[in-house]
Amino acid sequence: MNTPTLQTPRLVLRKFTEEDLDAFYQIYRDEEVNTFLPWYPLRSLAEARAFFQERYAAVYAQPQGYAYAICRKEDNVPIGYIQVDMAEHHDFGYGLRKEFWHQGIVTEAGKAVLEQVKKDGLPYITATHDRNNPRSGGVMRNLGMRYQYSYEEQWQPKNIPVIFRLYQLNLDGDESRVYKKYWDAYPTHFVEAGLSPERR
Repeated sequence: MNTPTLQTPRLVLRKFTEEDLDAFYQIYRDEEVNTFLPWYPLRSLAEARAFFQERYAAVYAQPQGYAYAICRKEDNVPIGYIQVDMAEHHDFGYGLRKEFWHQGIVTEAGKAVLEQVKKDGLPYITATHDRNNPRSGGVMRNLGMRYQYSYEEQWQPKNIPVIFRLYQLNLDGDESRVYKKYWDAYPTHFVEAGLSPERR
């Protein structure tokens, strides 16, 4: 099933729709929220509509996909997003309007999404965060993900060098699996002292 609706004590996780465009724009226009993300903040509702079609409508057209609006139960209005990519890396990503930060919302949403993808048979997920954004790594650890390695990438479209930390959670019990594609692809790669899985 594609993006099945999920509920948690505080949240509804559901598909974005065209009716959410104003709320969608509020999430993706904020410069602080989007500082560490691989796109520039959106500048207009027209840009938001095009971004929705490219990033979400395409996922919803696939037989399996997980691209959620994070909504509070009291009003069902999107305040963020959370998703798992169906490409090989199974990248887990999220964003939240900053007035809702520090309330455990992404962790709460993430636990529900991980439970669903595990039930649906996804073997693992990965997630990366800019080393300058350690709060994001905290969310990954709260969800049981484990640091594996770091690598430097000339990041597009912003064209800046970024050191990313890769985290992984194996959902099928194979604790030996490490997704090595970024390690192999980027010549600058290393394990940061104090973060390696053996020391956590």
